[in-house]
Amino acid sequence: MPTVHAPSRTALTEHLIRTRIAGAVATSRENNLDHYRELAAGNRYYWLGLDLGDRWQDEDAVLELMAERCGVIADPAYRSGQDTIDPELTVAALDRAAATLRKAAEGGRRVLLATGHPGGLLGVHQATGAALRAAGCEVVTIPEGLFADEGRVLQIGGVAMLLRGAALVHTHSPDPMSAILDALEREGRPLPDLVVADHGWAGCAGRRGIDAVGYADCNDPALFVGETEGMLEVTVPLDDHVAPHYYDPMTAYLLNAAGLAG
Repeated sequence: MPTVHAPSRTALTEHLIRTRIAGAVATSRENNLDHYRELAAGNRYYWLGLDLGDRWQDEDAVLELMAERCGVIADPAYRSGQDTIDPELTVAALDRAAATLRKAAEGGRRVLLATGHPGGLLGVHQATGAALRAAGCEVVTIPEGLFADEGRVLQIGGVAMLLRGAALVHTHSPDPMSAILDALEREGRPLPDLVVADHGWAGCAGRRGIDAVGYADCNDPALFVGETEGMLEVTVPLDDHVAPHYYDPMTAYLLNAAGLAG
C-alpha cells in the first residue's frame, strides 16, 4: 500500500468535504432527529454504553449540542432532507485526539483499539495501533474465547471487533467491550489506560472510567454527550461508513499531528 502523506489542514478539510466524510453527509435529517429523540427518551440502545441518567431528556437540547459539537443544522424547524457535519469541527477534534495519542505515546501507556464499524473504520484503528506500538505503547491483547451478542470477540491487526458466523459485525452494542474489560479483570491483568474506538466500544470504556477517544457519526449523539460530560476525552465527528481508503488522509493527518508519523 503506498504511503499517504499528511495533508495540510486546508487540504484535509477539502478532502473531508469531497469524500463526504464531513460537509453534506449521507445521513438524513430524519434519521438524525429520530436518534436524538430516542436518546432523550431514554432508549439505552442509543446511549452507546454510557449512563446518561435523566440529564438529556430534552430532544431540543440534544440537537443544540449536536449543532455545537458536530455541526448538524441548528434550526429545529429543519425536519427533513440532508444533514451536515462541520469539517472544521472534525479537524479540531482530530487535533484534540492527536494530543491524547501523543500523551499516550510519551507515557508508554496501555492502549486498546476496537471498532463496531469494521467496514469503514478498521484501517483507521489499525494504523493508529501500529503507530502507538512503534512509539512504545503496549497495544492490549484481549483474552481469548470471549463471546457477546451471539458472536465472538476477537482482534484483527490489534483491533477488537465482533465476528458473527463468518462476518465482521457492525454493532453499536457496549457488550463486547464489557466482555473484554471483565475478562481482563478476571485474569488479574491491568485495564487499558486509553481506549480508541467507536460506538458502544468507546461508550462502555468511558462509562467505566477509562480515557477514551471515540469516532461518531451525526446520528450517534451519545459519544458527543459523553465528551460534554467528561466521560470521553474526545469525540471526532465524521461519516463512519464511506469507502475505507477515503479515511487514509485523515489518519495520516492525525498521526502526524500526534508526532507518530513514520
